[in-house]
Amino acid sequence: MTDLAQDRLRLAVAAVMAAAALLWWATAGFFGHELIAQVAIFAIFAMSLDLLVGTAGMVSLGHAAFFGAGAYATAGLTVLLGWPAWLALPASMVVAGLLAVVVGAFAVRLAGVFFIMITLAIGEMVHAYLFRSRTFGGDDGLGGIPRPDLGALGLTLDDPSHFSLAVLTLALLVYLGLRQVVGSPFGQVLAGIHRNEARMRALGCPVRHYKLAAFTLAGAIAGLAGSLAAQHNNFISPELVTWTTSGEALIVVIVGGMGTLVGPVAGAAAVILAGHYLSGLTEYWMFFMGLMFVAVVLIAGDGLQGALERLARRFGRAAG
Repeated sequence: MTDLAQDRLRLAVAAVMAAAALLWWATAGFFGHELIAQVAIFAIFAMSLDLLVGTAGMVSLGHAAFFGAGAYATAGLTVLLGWPAWLALPASMVVAGLLAVVVGAFAVRLAGVFFIMITLAIGEMVHAYLFRSRTFGGDDGLGGIPRPDLGALGLTLDDPSHFSLAVLTLALLVYLGLRQVVGSPFGQVLAGIHRNEARMRALGCPVRHYKLAAFTLAGAIAGLAGSLAAQHNNFISPELVTWTTSGEALIVVIVGGMGTLVGPVAGAAAVILAGHYLSGLTEYWMFFMGLMFVAVVLIAGDGLQGALERLARRFGRAAG
């Protein structure tokens, strides 16, 4: 399969998933819309991590720090300072992006397990601070976070159907935007760094600058997801910043297919929906979720999207 055919397949899969999501939205009830919003928010978070892991080759276990930064910034700006929610959303992305700049300034100097450990350590530092922060309610969290008032556009985001549609739209825009980034010269340089960092450095590429830019962009998008999560739940707590949240996002990226963007979206839907329905069937649902992850890794080591692309290559060779 050529790169062009692979790109077209991924775009087709994205179009099918978007159509399925809209059909689900049109037929869903209250809880269905809540679930749609949850899937879309986690898909945005997973796509931001895929930019780091799949495109730039930086495996992070502290990405939840930026997710939490977006959520806590939204809470602080709206509940504590009285900002309108529509303005707090982009401001939260800026806060998460600035945190990513500070963290990335020294994290991108490291690689491999050292990069993983430094991001994990920083994520735990952020969690420890928020856990003890009286301003944000400590381990009790903080509630009363409003949603944007878009009445001028005919949208009432307090209505779950309107909110889920808005989040779906944002998820689609994030996918299209990141798709352009990955396909741009900037994205190609990141892919080159992922494949052979030493060679890119030998060619005169400012590797650290590119890695820092990718780290910052991924952090800002994770902040967007965090801000949406805070608005969705109307509540924040330190659980948003735990290393397990980062681990769940990494699992979603691996299950869906690293470096594909559309794969993590499919992974987010698969993991969240499977968890939702299995938890209603048995109290041991996490055990069966673990079995599902093991099965995906053993059967499709490159994720769901990777397995689909391998099937497409086989059919292409058979047809040829």
